[in-house]
Amino acid sequence: MTRLFDYWRSSASYRVRMALNLLEEPFELIPVDLLKAEQTGAENLARNPQGLVPTLEIDGLTLTQSLAIIEYLNDTRNAGFLPDDPAGRVRVRALSYAIAMEIHPVCNLRVGRHAEAASGGAITMQDWQQKFIGEGLAALEAMLNHPATGRFCHGDRVTMADLCLVPQVYNAQRWGVDVTSLSQIRRIVAELQAIPAIAATHPDKVKP
Repeated sequence: MTRLFDYWRSSASYRVRMALNLLEEPFELIPVDLLKAEQTGAENLARNPQGLVPTLEIDGLTLTQSLAIIEYLNDTRNAGFLPDDPAGRVRVRALSYAIAMEIHPVCNLRVGRHAEAASGGAITMQDWQQKFIGEGLAALEAMLNHPATGRFCHGDRVTMADLCLVPQVYNAQRWGVDVTSLSQIRRIVAELQAIPAIAATHPDKVKP
């Protein structure tokens, strides 16, 4: 049985939930409560030495890092999460990395909490999140002003970039980031959220 060790609000876990649902891959969802620091407990560290989520047990393997997991699913399930052509693949990776490697690490809760504590409260968690999510999504909006953008981030098929975008916009809304001017992003996310397999993975639907 495929098992996903997951926290309901984790952007990285959300990406993998969507990928598995789109592939109609049955899986058991096993919560790891980040608020209780279960990710740093011995049990989670044994499967994920970074003390993070998600971890996916599939095909006799234990996989970590959401983008690596998505690429594995792409390669083993003919998922189409990455285009076949090199130009398309590099563009989807660039869009994905702009979120997963630029916005997400800075806006991780442990980073924001450290900034808040180190500043003596002069920087609030909300200020931090709004600044870096807002700037990052504005840059992504510009990247989407491209002929290869279609119904979704790249063409008319859901790719890894879309799997990164949906959770990031969820976080933006959670922290009160103004996304009204990001017309491409809002349009694409609306299209994605209308897909039942994606809608079913929303944090509110999987919250323990």
